[in-house]
Amino acid sequence: MPIRFPRLRKKARVINALLIRELMARFGHHNIGFMWQIIEPLMLTLGVMISWSFIYGDRNHGVRVIPLVLTGYTFLTLWRHMIARLTHTFRHGSGLLFHRDVRPADILVARGLLESIGTLISFFVAYIPLSLLDVIEPVDDYLVLLGAWTLMAFFSFGVALVITALAHFSDAFERIVQPIMYLILPLTGVFYMVYWLPPAAQSIVNWSPLVNASEMFRAGYFGSGLPTTWNAAYVLLCAIAVNAVGWVLALKAQQHIELE
Repeated sequence: MPIRFPRLRKKARVINALLIRELMARFGHHNIGFMWQIIEPLMLTLGVMISWSFIYGDRNHGVRVIPLVLTGYTFLTLWRHMIARLTHTFRHGSGLLFHRDVRPADILVARGLLESIGTLISFFVAYIPLSLLDVIEPVDDYLVLLGAWTLMAFFSFGVALVITALAHFSDAFERIVQPIMYLILPLTGVFYMVYWLPPAAQSIVNWSPLVNASEMFRAGYFGSGLPTTWNAAYVLLCAIAVNAVGWVLALKAQQHIELE
C-alpha cells in the first residue's frame, strides 16, 4: 500500500496538469479564457429555454418548460461533448506521449473529467440565479441529482472510449459518428418525460440507459411530484459494461498510435 499511494499522487498530478493544458489549449489566456468551458453549454441551454418558452409557454404536458429544458439540455450537452472531445484524442494528443509520465489513458481521463465538471458547473451557473429569482423551483434531492449526473458521465465516458478506439482504426467510422448521434436523440430522453409516452413506447425507451439517467436526474430535480421511471442499478451495470469494452478497445488502439 505505501508503494501505491505515491503512484496515485503522481498520476493525479499528471491528470491535473493535462486538465490545465487542455483548458489553455482550447481557450487560451485571453479574455475570459477558462470560463468558456462553462459559458458554451450555458449559452445553448439558455437559447433553447427561450425558444421553448415562446413555443410552449410556461408548461408542456403540465411540466414547467424552463426546468425541463435546463435538466434535459444539460444532459444532452454532456453526452455530445464527451463523445466529440474524446473522439480525436489518440490522433491529436499523440504529441503529449513524448512525456515519460503521460499515457493515453491519462489524456482520456483528463478530457472526460473536464467535460463532466465543466458542464455540471454550467448547470448550476444557470440554476442558481433562476432559483434565486423564483423563475424555477429549487432542487428536491441533490443526492439523486448528482448521482444521476455521475452515472451519466460514467456511461458517456465509456461510450466515448468505444467510439474513440473505433474511430482510430477506421476513418469511415469517424464520419458516421455524428449522424448516429442525431439518430439516437429519441433514446436520450431529453425532449420528453417517459410518462408522456404510450405504454408500448415506454417499454422500449426504458431499455435506454440514457433515458434512465435522464429520468433519474429529473427525479432529483422535481421530486416525487413528477412521475419518473428509472433504475440506477441498470444504468451502472450498462456503464460498467461499456467502460470495460471501451478500455479493452482503447488499450488496443493505443498500440497503433503514431507519435508526432
